[in-house]
Amino acid sequence: QVQLVESGGGLVQGGGSLRLSCAASGRTFSNYAMGWFRQAPGKEREFVGAISGSGGSTYYADSVKGRFTISRDNAKNTVYLQMNSLKSEDTAVYYCAAGSLYSVRRGGPDYWGQGTQVTVSS
Repeated sequence: QVQLVESGGGLVQGGGSLRLSCAASGRTFSNYAMGWFRQAPGKEREFVGAISGSGGSTYYADSVKGRFTISRDNAKNTVYLQMNSLKSEDTAVYYCAAGSLYSVRRGGPDYWGQGTQVTVSS
């Protein structure tokens, strides 16, 4: 089992920045690809980005490419999502996830965090 706990959400003005963190425990962190997903009110959960176990490869949804950056610190068992140039449409609950890189990129990771709210005011 892997436990995931997100933090760092909050209210930010449009154009601002926010960094989310996700702390993992339970298994060897570097064995897992990590991903970020989000769900806005009334919408399906969507893929935001993913990072391989080593951190050497990253993948992003087109909607966030160039604005969001995923990184990980395997020594701290933590993955990050740096969000810049935030827009009102980025408002959502953001979820951290873990699994194989294939499963994370396909939206079917093995483990999910509880989510953290990000609200971008216009």
